[in-house]
Amino acid sequence: MACDLTTGVAVRCKNSNGGLRKVYLATYGTLGNATLGSNDEITALTGTMVWFEYDLVGTANTYSETFANDADAGTATTTQTLTIQLPKLDARTSKELKLVLWGRPHICVEDVNGNQFIVGYENGVTASIDANSGGALTDLNGYILTLTGLEKEFAKFLGSDLASVCSAGSISAVQIADA
Repeated sequence: MACDLTTGVAVRCKNSNGGLRKVYLATYGTLGNATLGSNDEITALTGTMVWFEYDLVGTANTYSETFANDADAGTATTTQTLTIQLPKLDARTSKELKLVLWGRPHICVEDVNGNQFIVGYENGVTASIDANSGGALTDLNGYILTLTGLEKEFAKFLGSDLASVCSAGSISAVQIADA
């Protein structure tokens, strides 16, 4: 791989917003192989993944990537950090989140701009989960999940021909909801 620069970045239009709409989790190892397009976006996946949809509301849901180099080792890594908040403590959600904690799921993130990208594509993610019930009536009663991936590169965006792979066709209809 050549490390020569290929382009610059101009001042961008103000037509993008922060925020996350949904995340989809799939069991580790089910994505198969990816075909990458000219911008390193995923244009095809060969796996038999089933995505489990988590709806997000509010502003407590965030995603960040930190790219770091280690000059001594000659390596570069990206730490991908997704923090999501799920309101309402209950036994069924606790049981399902235990599986997230024990596994290494792949995550498809959908932002409010309609972009979808895969977090933990090669290595999956590790989870830490806080279950909270605050002291005031307006405090969170629910879960805060921090999902962290350590990858070689930034998360891969899904190409336009795959833009609905995480939200159509291979999505499970099973969701925990109020009775």
